[in-house]
Amino acid sequence: MKKGILLINLGTPDSPSKSNVRTYLTEFLNDPRVIDISAVGRFMLVNGIIIPFRTGNSAKLYREIWTHDGSPLLLNTIKLTDKVRKQLGDEYVVEFAMRYQNPSISSALEKLRKEKVSSITVLPLYPQYASSSTGSTIEKVMKELSSWEVFPDIRIISSFYRDENFLQALAEQGKKHTISDYDHVVFSYHGLPERHIKKSAAHYGSDYCQLGDCCNKINKSNQFCYRANCFATTRSLVSALQIPEGKYTTTFQSRLNDKWIKPYSDKVIEELAKKGAKKLLVFSPAFVADCLETIYEIGTEYNEIFREHGGEKVTLVESLNDNDSWVKAIVEMVK
Repeated sequence: MKKGILLINLGTPDSPSKSNVRTYLTEFLNDPRVIDISAVGRFMLVNGIIIPFRTGNSAKLYREIWTHDGSPLLLNTIKLTDKVRKQLGDEYVVEFAMRYQNPSISSALEKLRKEKVSSITVLPLYPQYASSSTGSTIEKVMKELSSWEVFPDIRIISSFYRDENFLQALAEQGKKHTISDYDHVVFSYHGLPERHIKKSAAHYGSDYCQLGDCCNKINKSNQFCYRANCFATTRSLVSALQIPEGKYTTTFQSRLNDKWIKPYSDKVIEELAKKGAKKLLVFSPAFVADCLETIYEIGTEYNEIFREHGGEKVTLVESLNDNDSWVKAIVEMVK
C-alpha cells in the first residue's frame, strides 16, 4: 500500500493574458479568508472595483516574468515535485496542486484516490502559518475530502518555519552571497492586514497580540501568529548566517493600504538608500518558489526605488525552487 503526498502552492494564472489573469484574480480575491469582510461587501469590492481596475496592470506584470515555458511558479513547483517523487521512491505517490487555478486540489486528490493510497500527507508550501494562505488551503482540502466515501489517514503540516532542514536550505541560498559585501540585509515577507493577525490571536481567546515586541518570541499564545512566525524565521537565519545586529531588518511587502503589518519593505529600502546604503541583499523567506512577488516586486520594483534614492543595487536571494537541500527538507518532513 502506497502513501500519498500532496504538495500545494498558492497558484498562478494559466497565461499572462487578461482573460486568464482575470479568472485567477477572481477566484483568489473572492476567497473569504483572503478578503475577510461580508460576502456582499467582498463581492462588490472584488468584482466591481478590484478586478476591473487591476486585471490589466496585473497581466502586464505577469508578462514581465513569464518565461518561454510558462509561469516560473508553476515550472518550479513541477520540478520540485518530480525531485521529491524520485527521492521518495515507489512507496509513495506524490502529486502537487495549486490553491487557485491549475492543477486544482480536486484533481490532485482524485489522482491519489485512484491510486488507493493508505494515507495522505498534505503539505501547503507556506513556511509561516496564515489563515489567508495555509488556512484557506487546508479548508479547501477538507471540503474536497468531505464528499469521499472512505477517508485514508490524513496528516496536515500547517507550518514548517522552524524545520531545521528548511532553514538549512535557506541558509545555503544566503551563503551563495558574501554577506559582508552588503550594507544591509532585508528579510521581506508577504504582508497581511493587521486584522488577520488579531483574528488569529482571538481564536485562542487571547489579547496577547500587540503587533509589537510580543512577536519576538514564540509561545503558546502566538504559535500560529504569522508575524511572530516571520520574526522567528529571521532570527534563525541571522544566527545561521552570523549577521551582526543592526545590519538586518524584517519587513513586509505587497501591502494594499496603511493597515497592513509593518514595517513596509519598500519604505525600509527607501530609508536605507537615503541613509547612504549602496548595496542591499534581500531574502524572501515566505516564498519557496520564485514568483511575481520575488522576481518583479523585489528584483525590479525595489531595485528601482533603491536607486532612485541614492542606492546602487538590490540583490535578490533566489528562492528555494527545486534546490536539492529543499527537496531533502520536504522528504524528511513528509516521512
